[in-house]
Amino acid sequence: MGKVVTIGEPMGMFVAQTPGNMKDVASYDRFIAGAEVNVSVGVSRLGHQIQYITNLGRDPFGEYIYDFLNQEEIDTSLIKFDSNYPTGFQLKSKGSKGDPEVVYFRKGSAAYHMEQSRLDEIDFKDVDIFHVTGILMALNDRTFDLVKRLILKAKQQQILITFDPNLRPTLWESKDLMIERINEIAKYADYFLPGIEEGHILTGNTEMEAIADYYLNRGIKGVIIKAGPKGAYGKWRTSDEIQVLEKEGFHLDEVVDTVGAGDGFAVGIVTGLLENLSKETMIERANAIGAIQVSHISDNENLLDNCQ
Repeated sequence: MGKVVTIGEPMGMFVAQTPGNMKDVASYDRFIAGAEVNVSVGVSRLGHQIQYITNLGRDPFGEYIYDFLNQEEIDTSLIKFDSNYPTGFQLKSKGSKGDPEVVYFRKGSAAYHMEQSRLDEIDFKDVDIFHVTGILMALNDRTFDLVKRLILKAKQQQILITFDPNLRPTLWESKDLMIERINEIAKYADYFLPGIEEGHILTGNTEMEAIADYYLNRGIKGVIIKAGPKGAYGKWRTSDEIQVLEKEGFHLDEVVDTVGAGDGFAVGIVTGLLENLSKETMIERANAIGAIQVSHISDNENLLDNCQ
């Protein structure tokens, strides 16, 4: 059973019960959001150990999230409660097509104020994979530096690093800063997992092969590009050759909610690496979990508890 460590910001999430403008919605259903939470739930349900690092406000949202993570058998020993700052939350619309509208209430949250001192508390001993996204590092200079220093620490201990850029332009000071910093961090990853549109934003290229080559030429071991219903494209470097694999996605009659699909895909890659699956089987698993995610309204409730 492999062990994974991740760091991020979990949030309370309220999903509108009815379609339309959120200012007119009277009732919402409560869930938990956060890319790293989704990955943590998926990895844990597939039988692997995962430790989640974050700060939560000492408030009902924070307690709700903490209890949820423990119920999912996620290691919460490095979660800290902060009495000075709140837990973030978000509102999500209910739409019939396309991406839902999401409104964040996270600036100034407990995770936003995560300190560099967390670095000294984190030990990568007995860890197989450090999974990071581009979300926490987008909040401010302090969180960016913390994530970067943790990655360098993991690299020194020869820990495999998977990096999903998970672009959130509204969280960044500017698009240019987002591109610069995501690409700066990407060069430290062993496996980089952008969506095809994210790859276009980050590199200026539209073809998946060109996007992959952009990062392989910067020393990354492997690039696996999410292409939605079209599936995925993987290109990676072995000791003596470059390998390429394209895998078709799964056909769905109905897409309910696209949020969380990329996180489900990451679950497939992370667990596939832990289990030493073939690249083809790993990407097929990633495509399958991503497809399951878009079939449900919540971000993590319907993640698999087995891959049979």
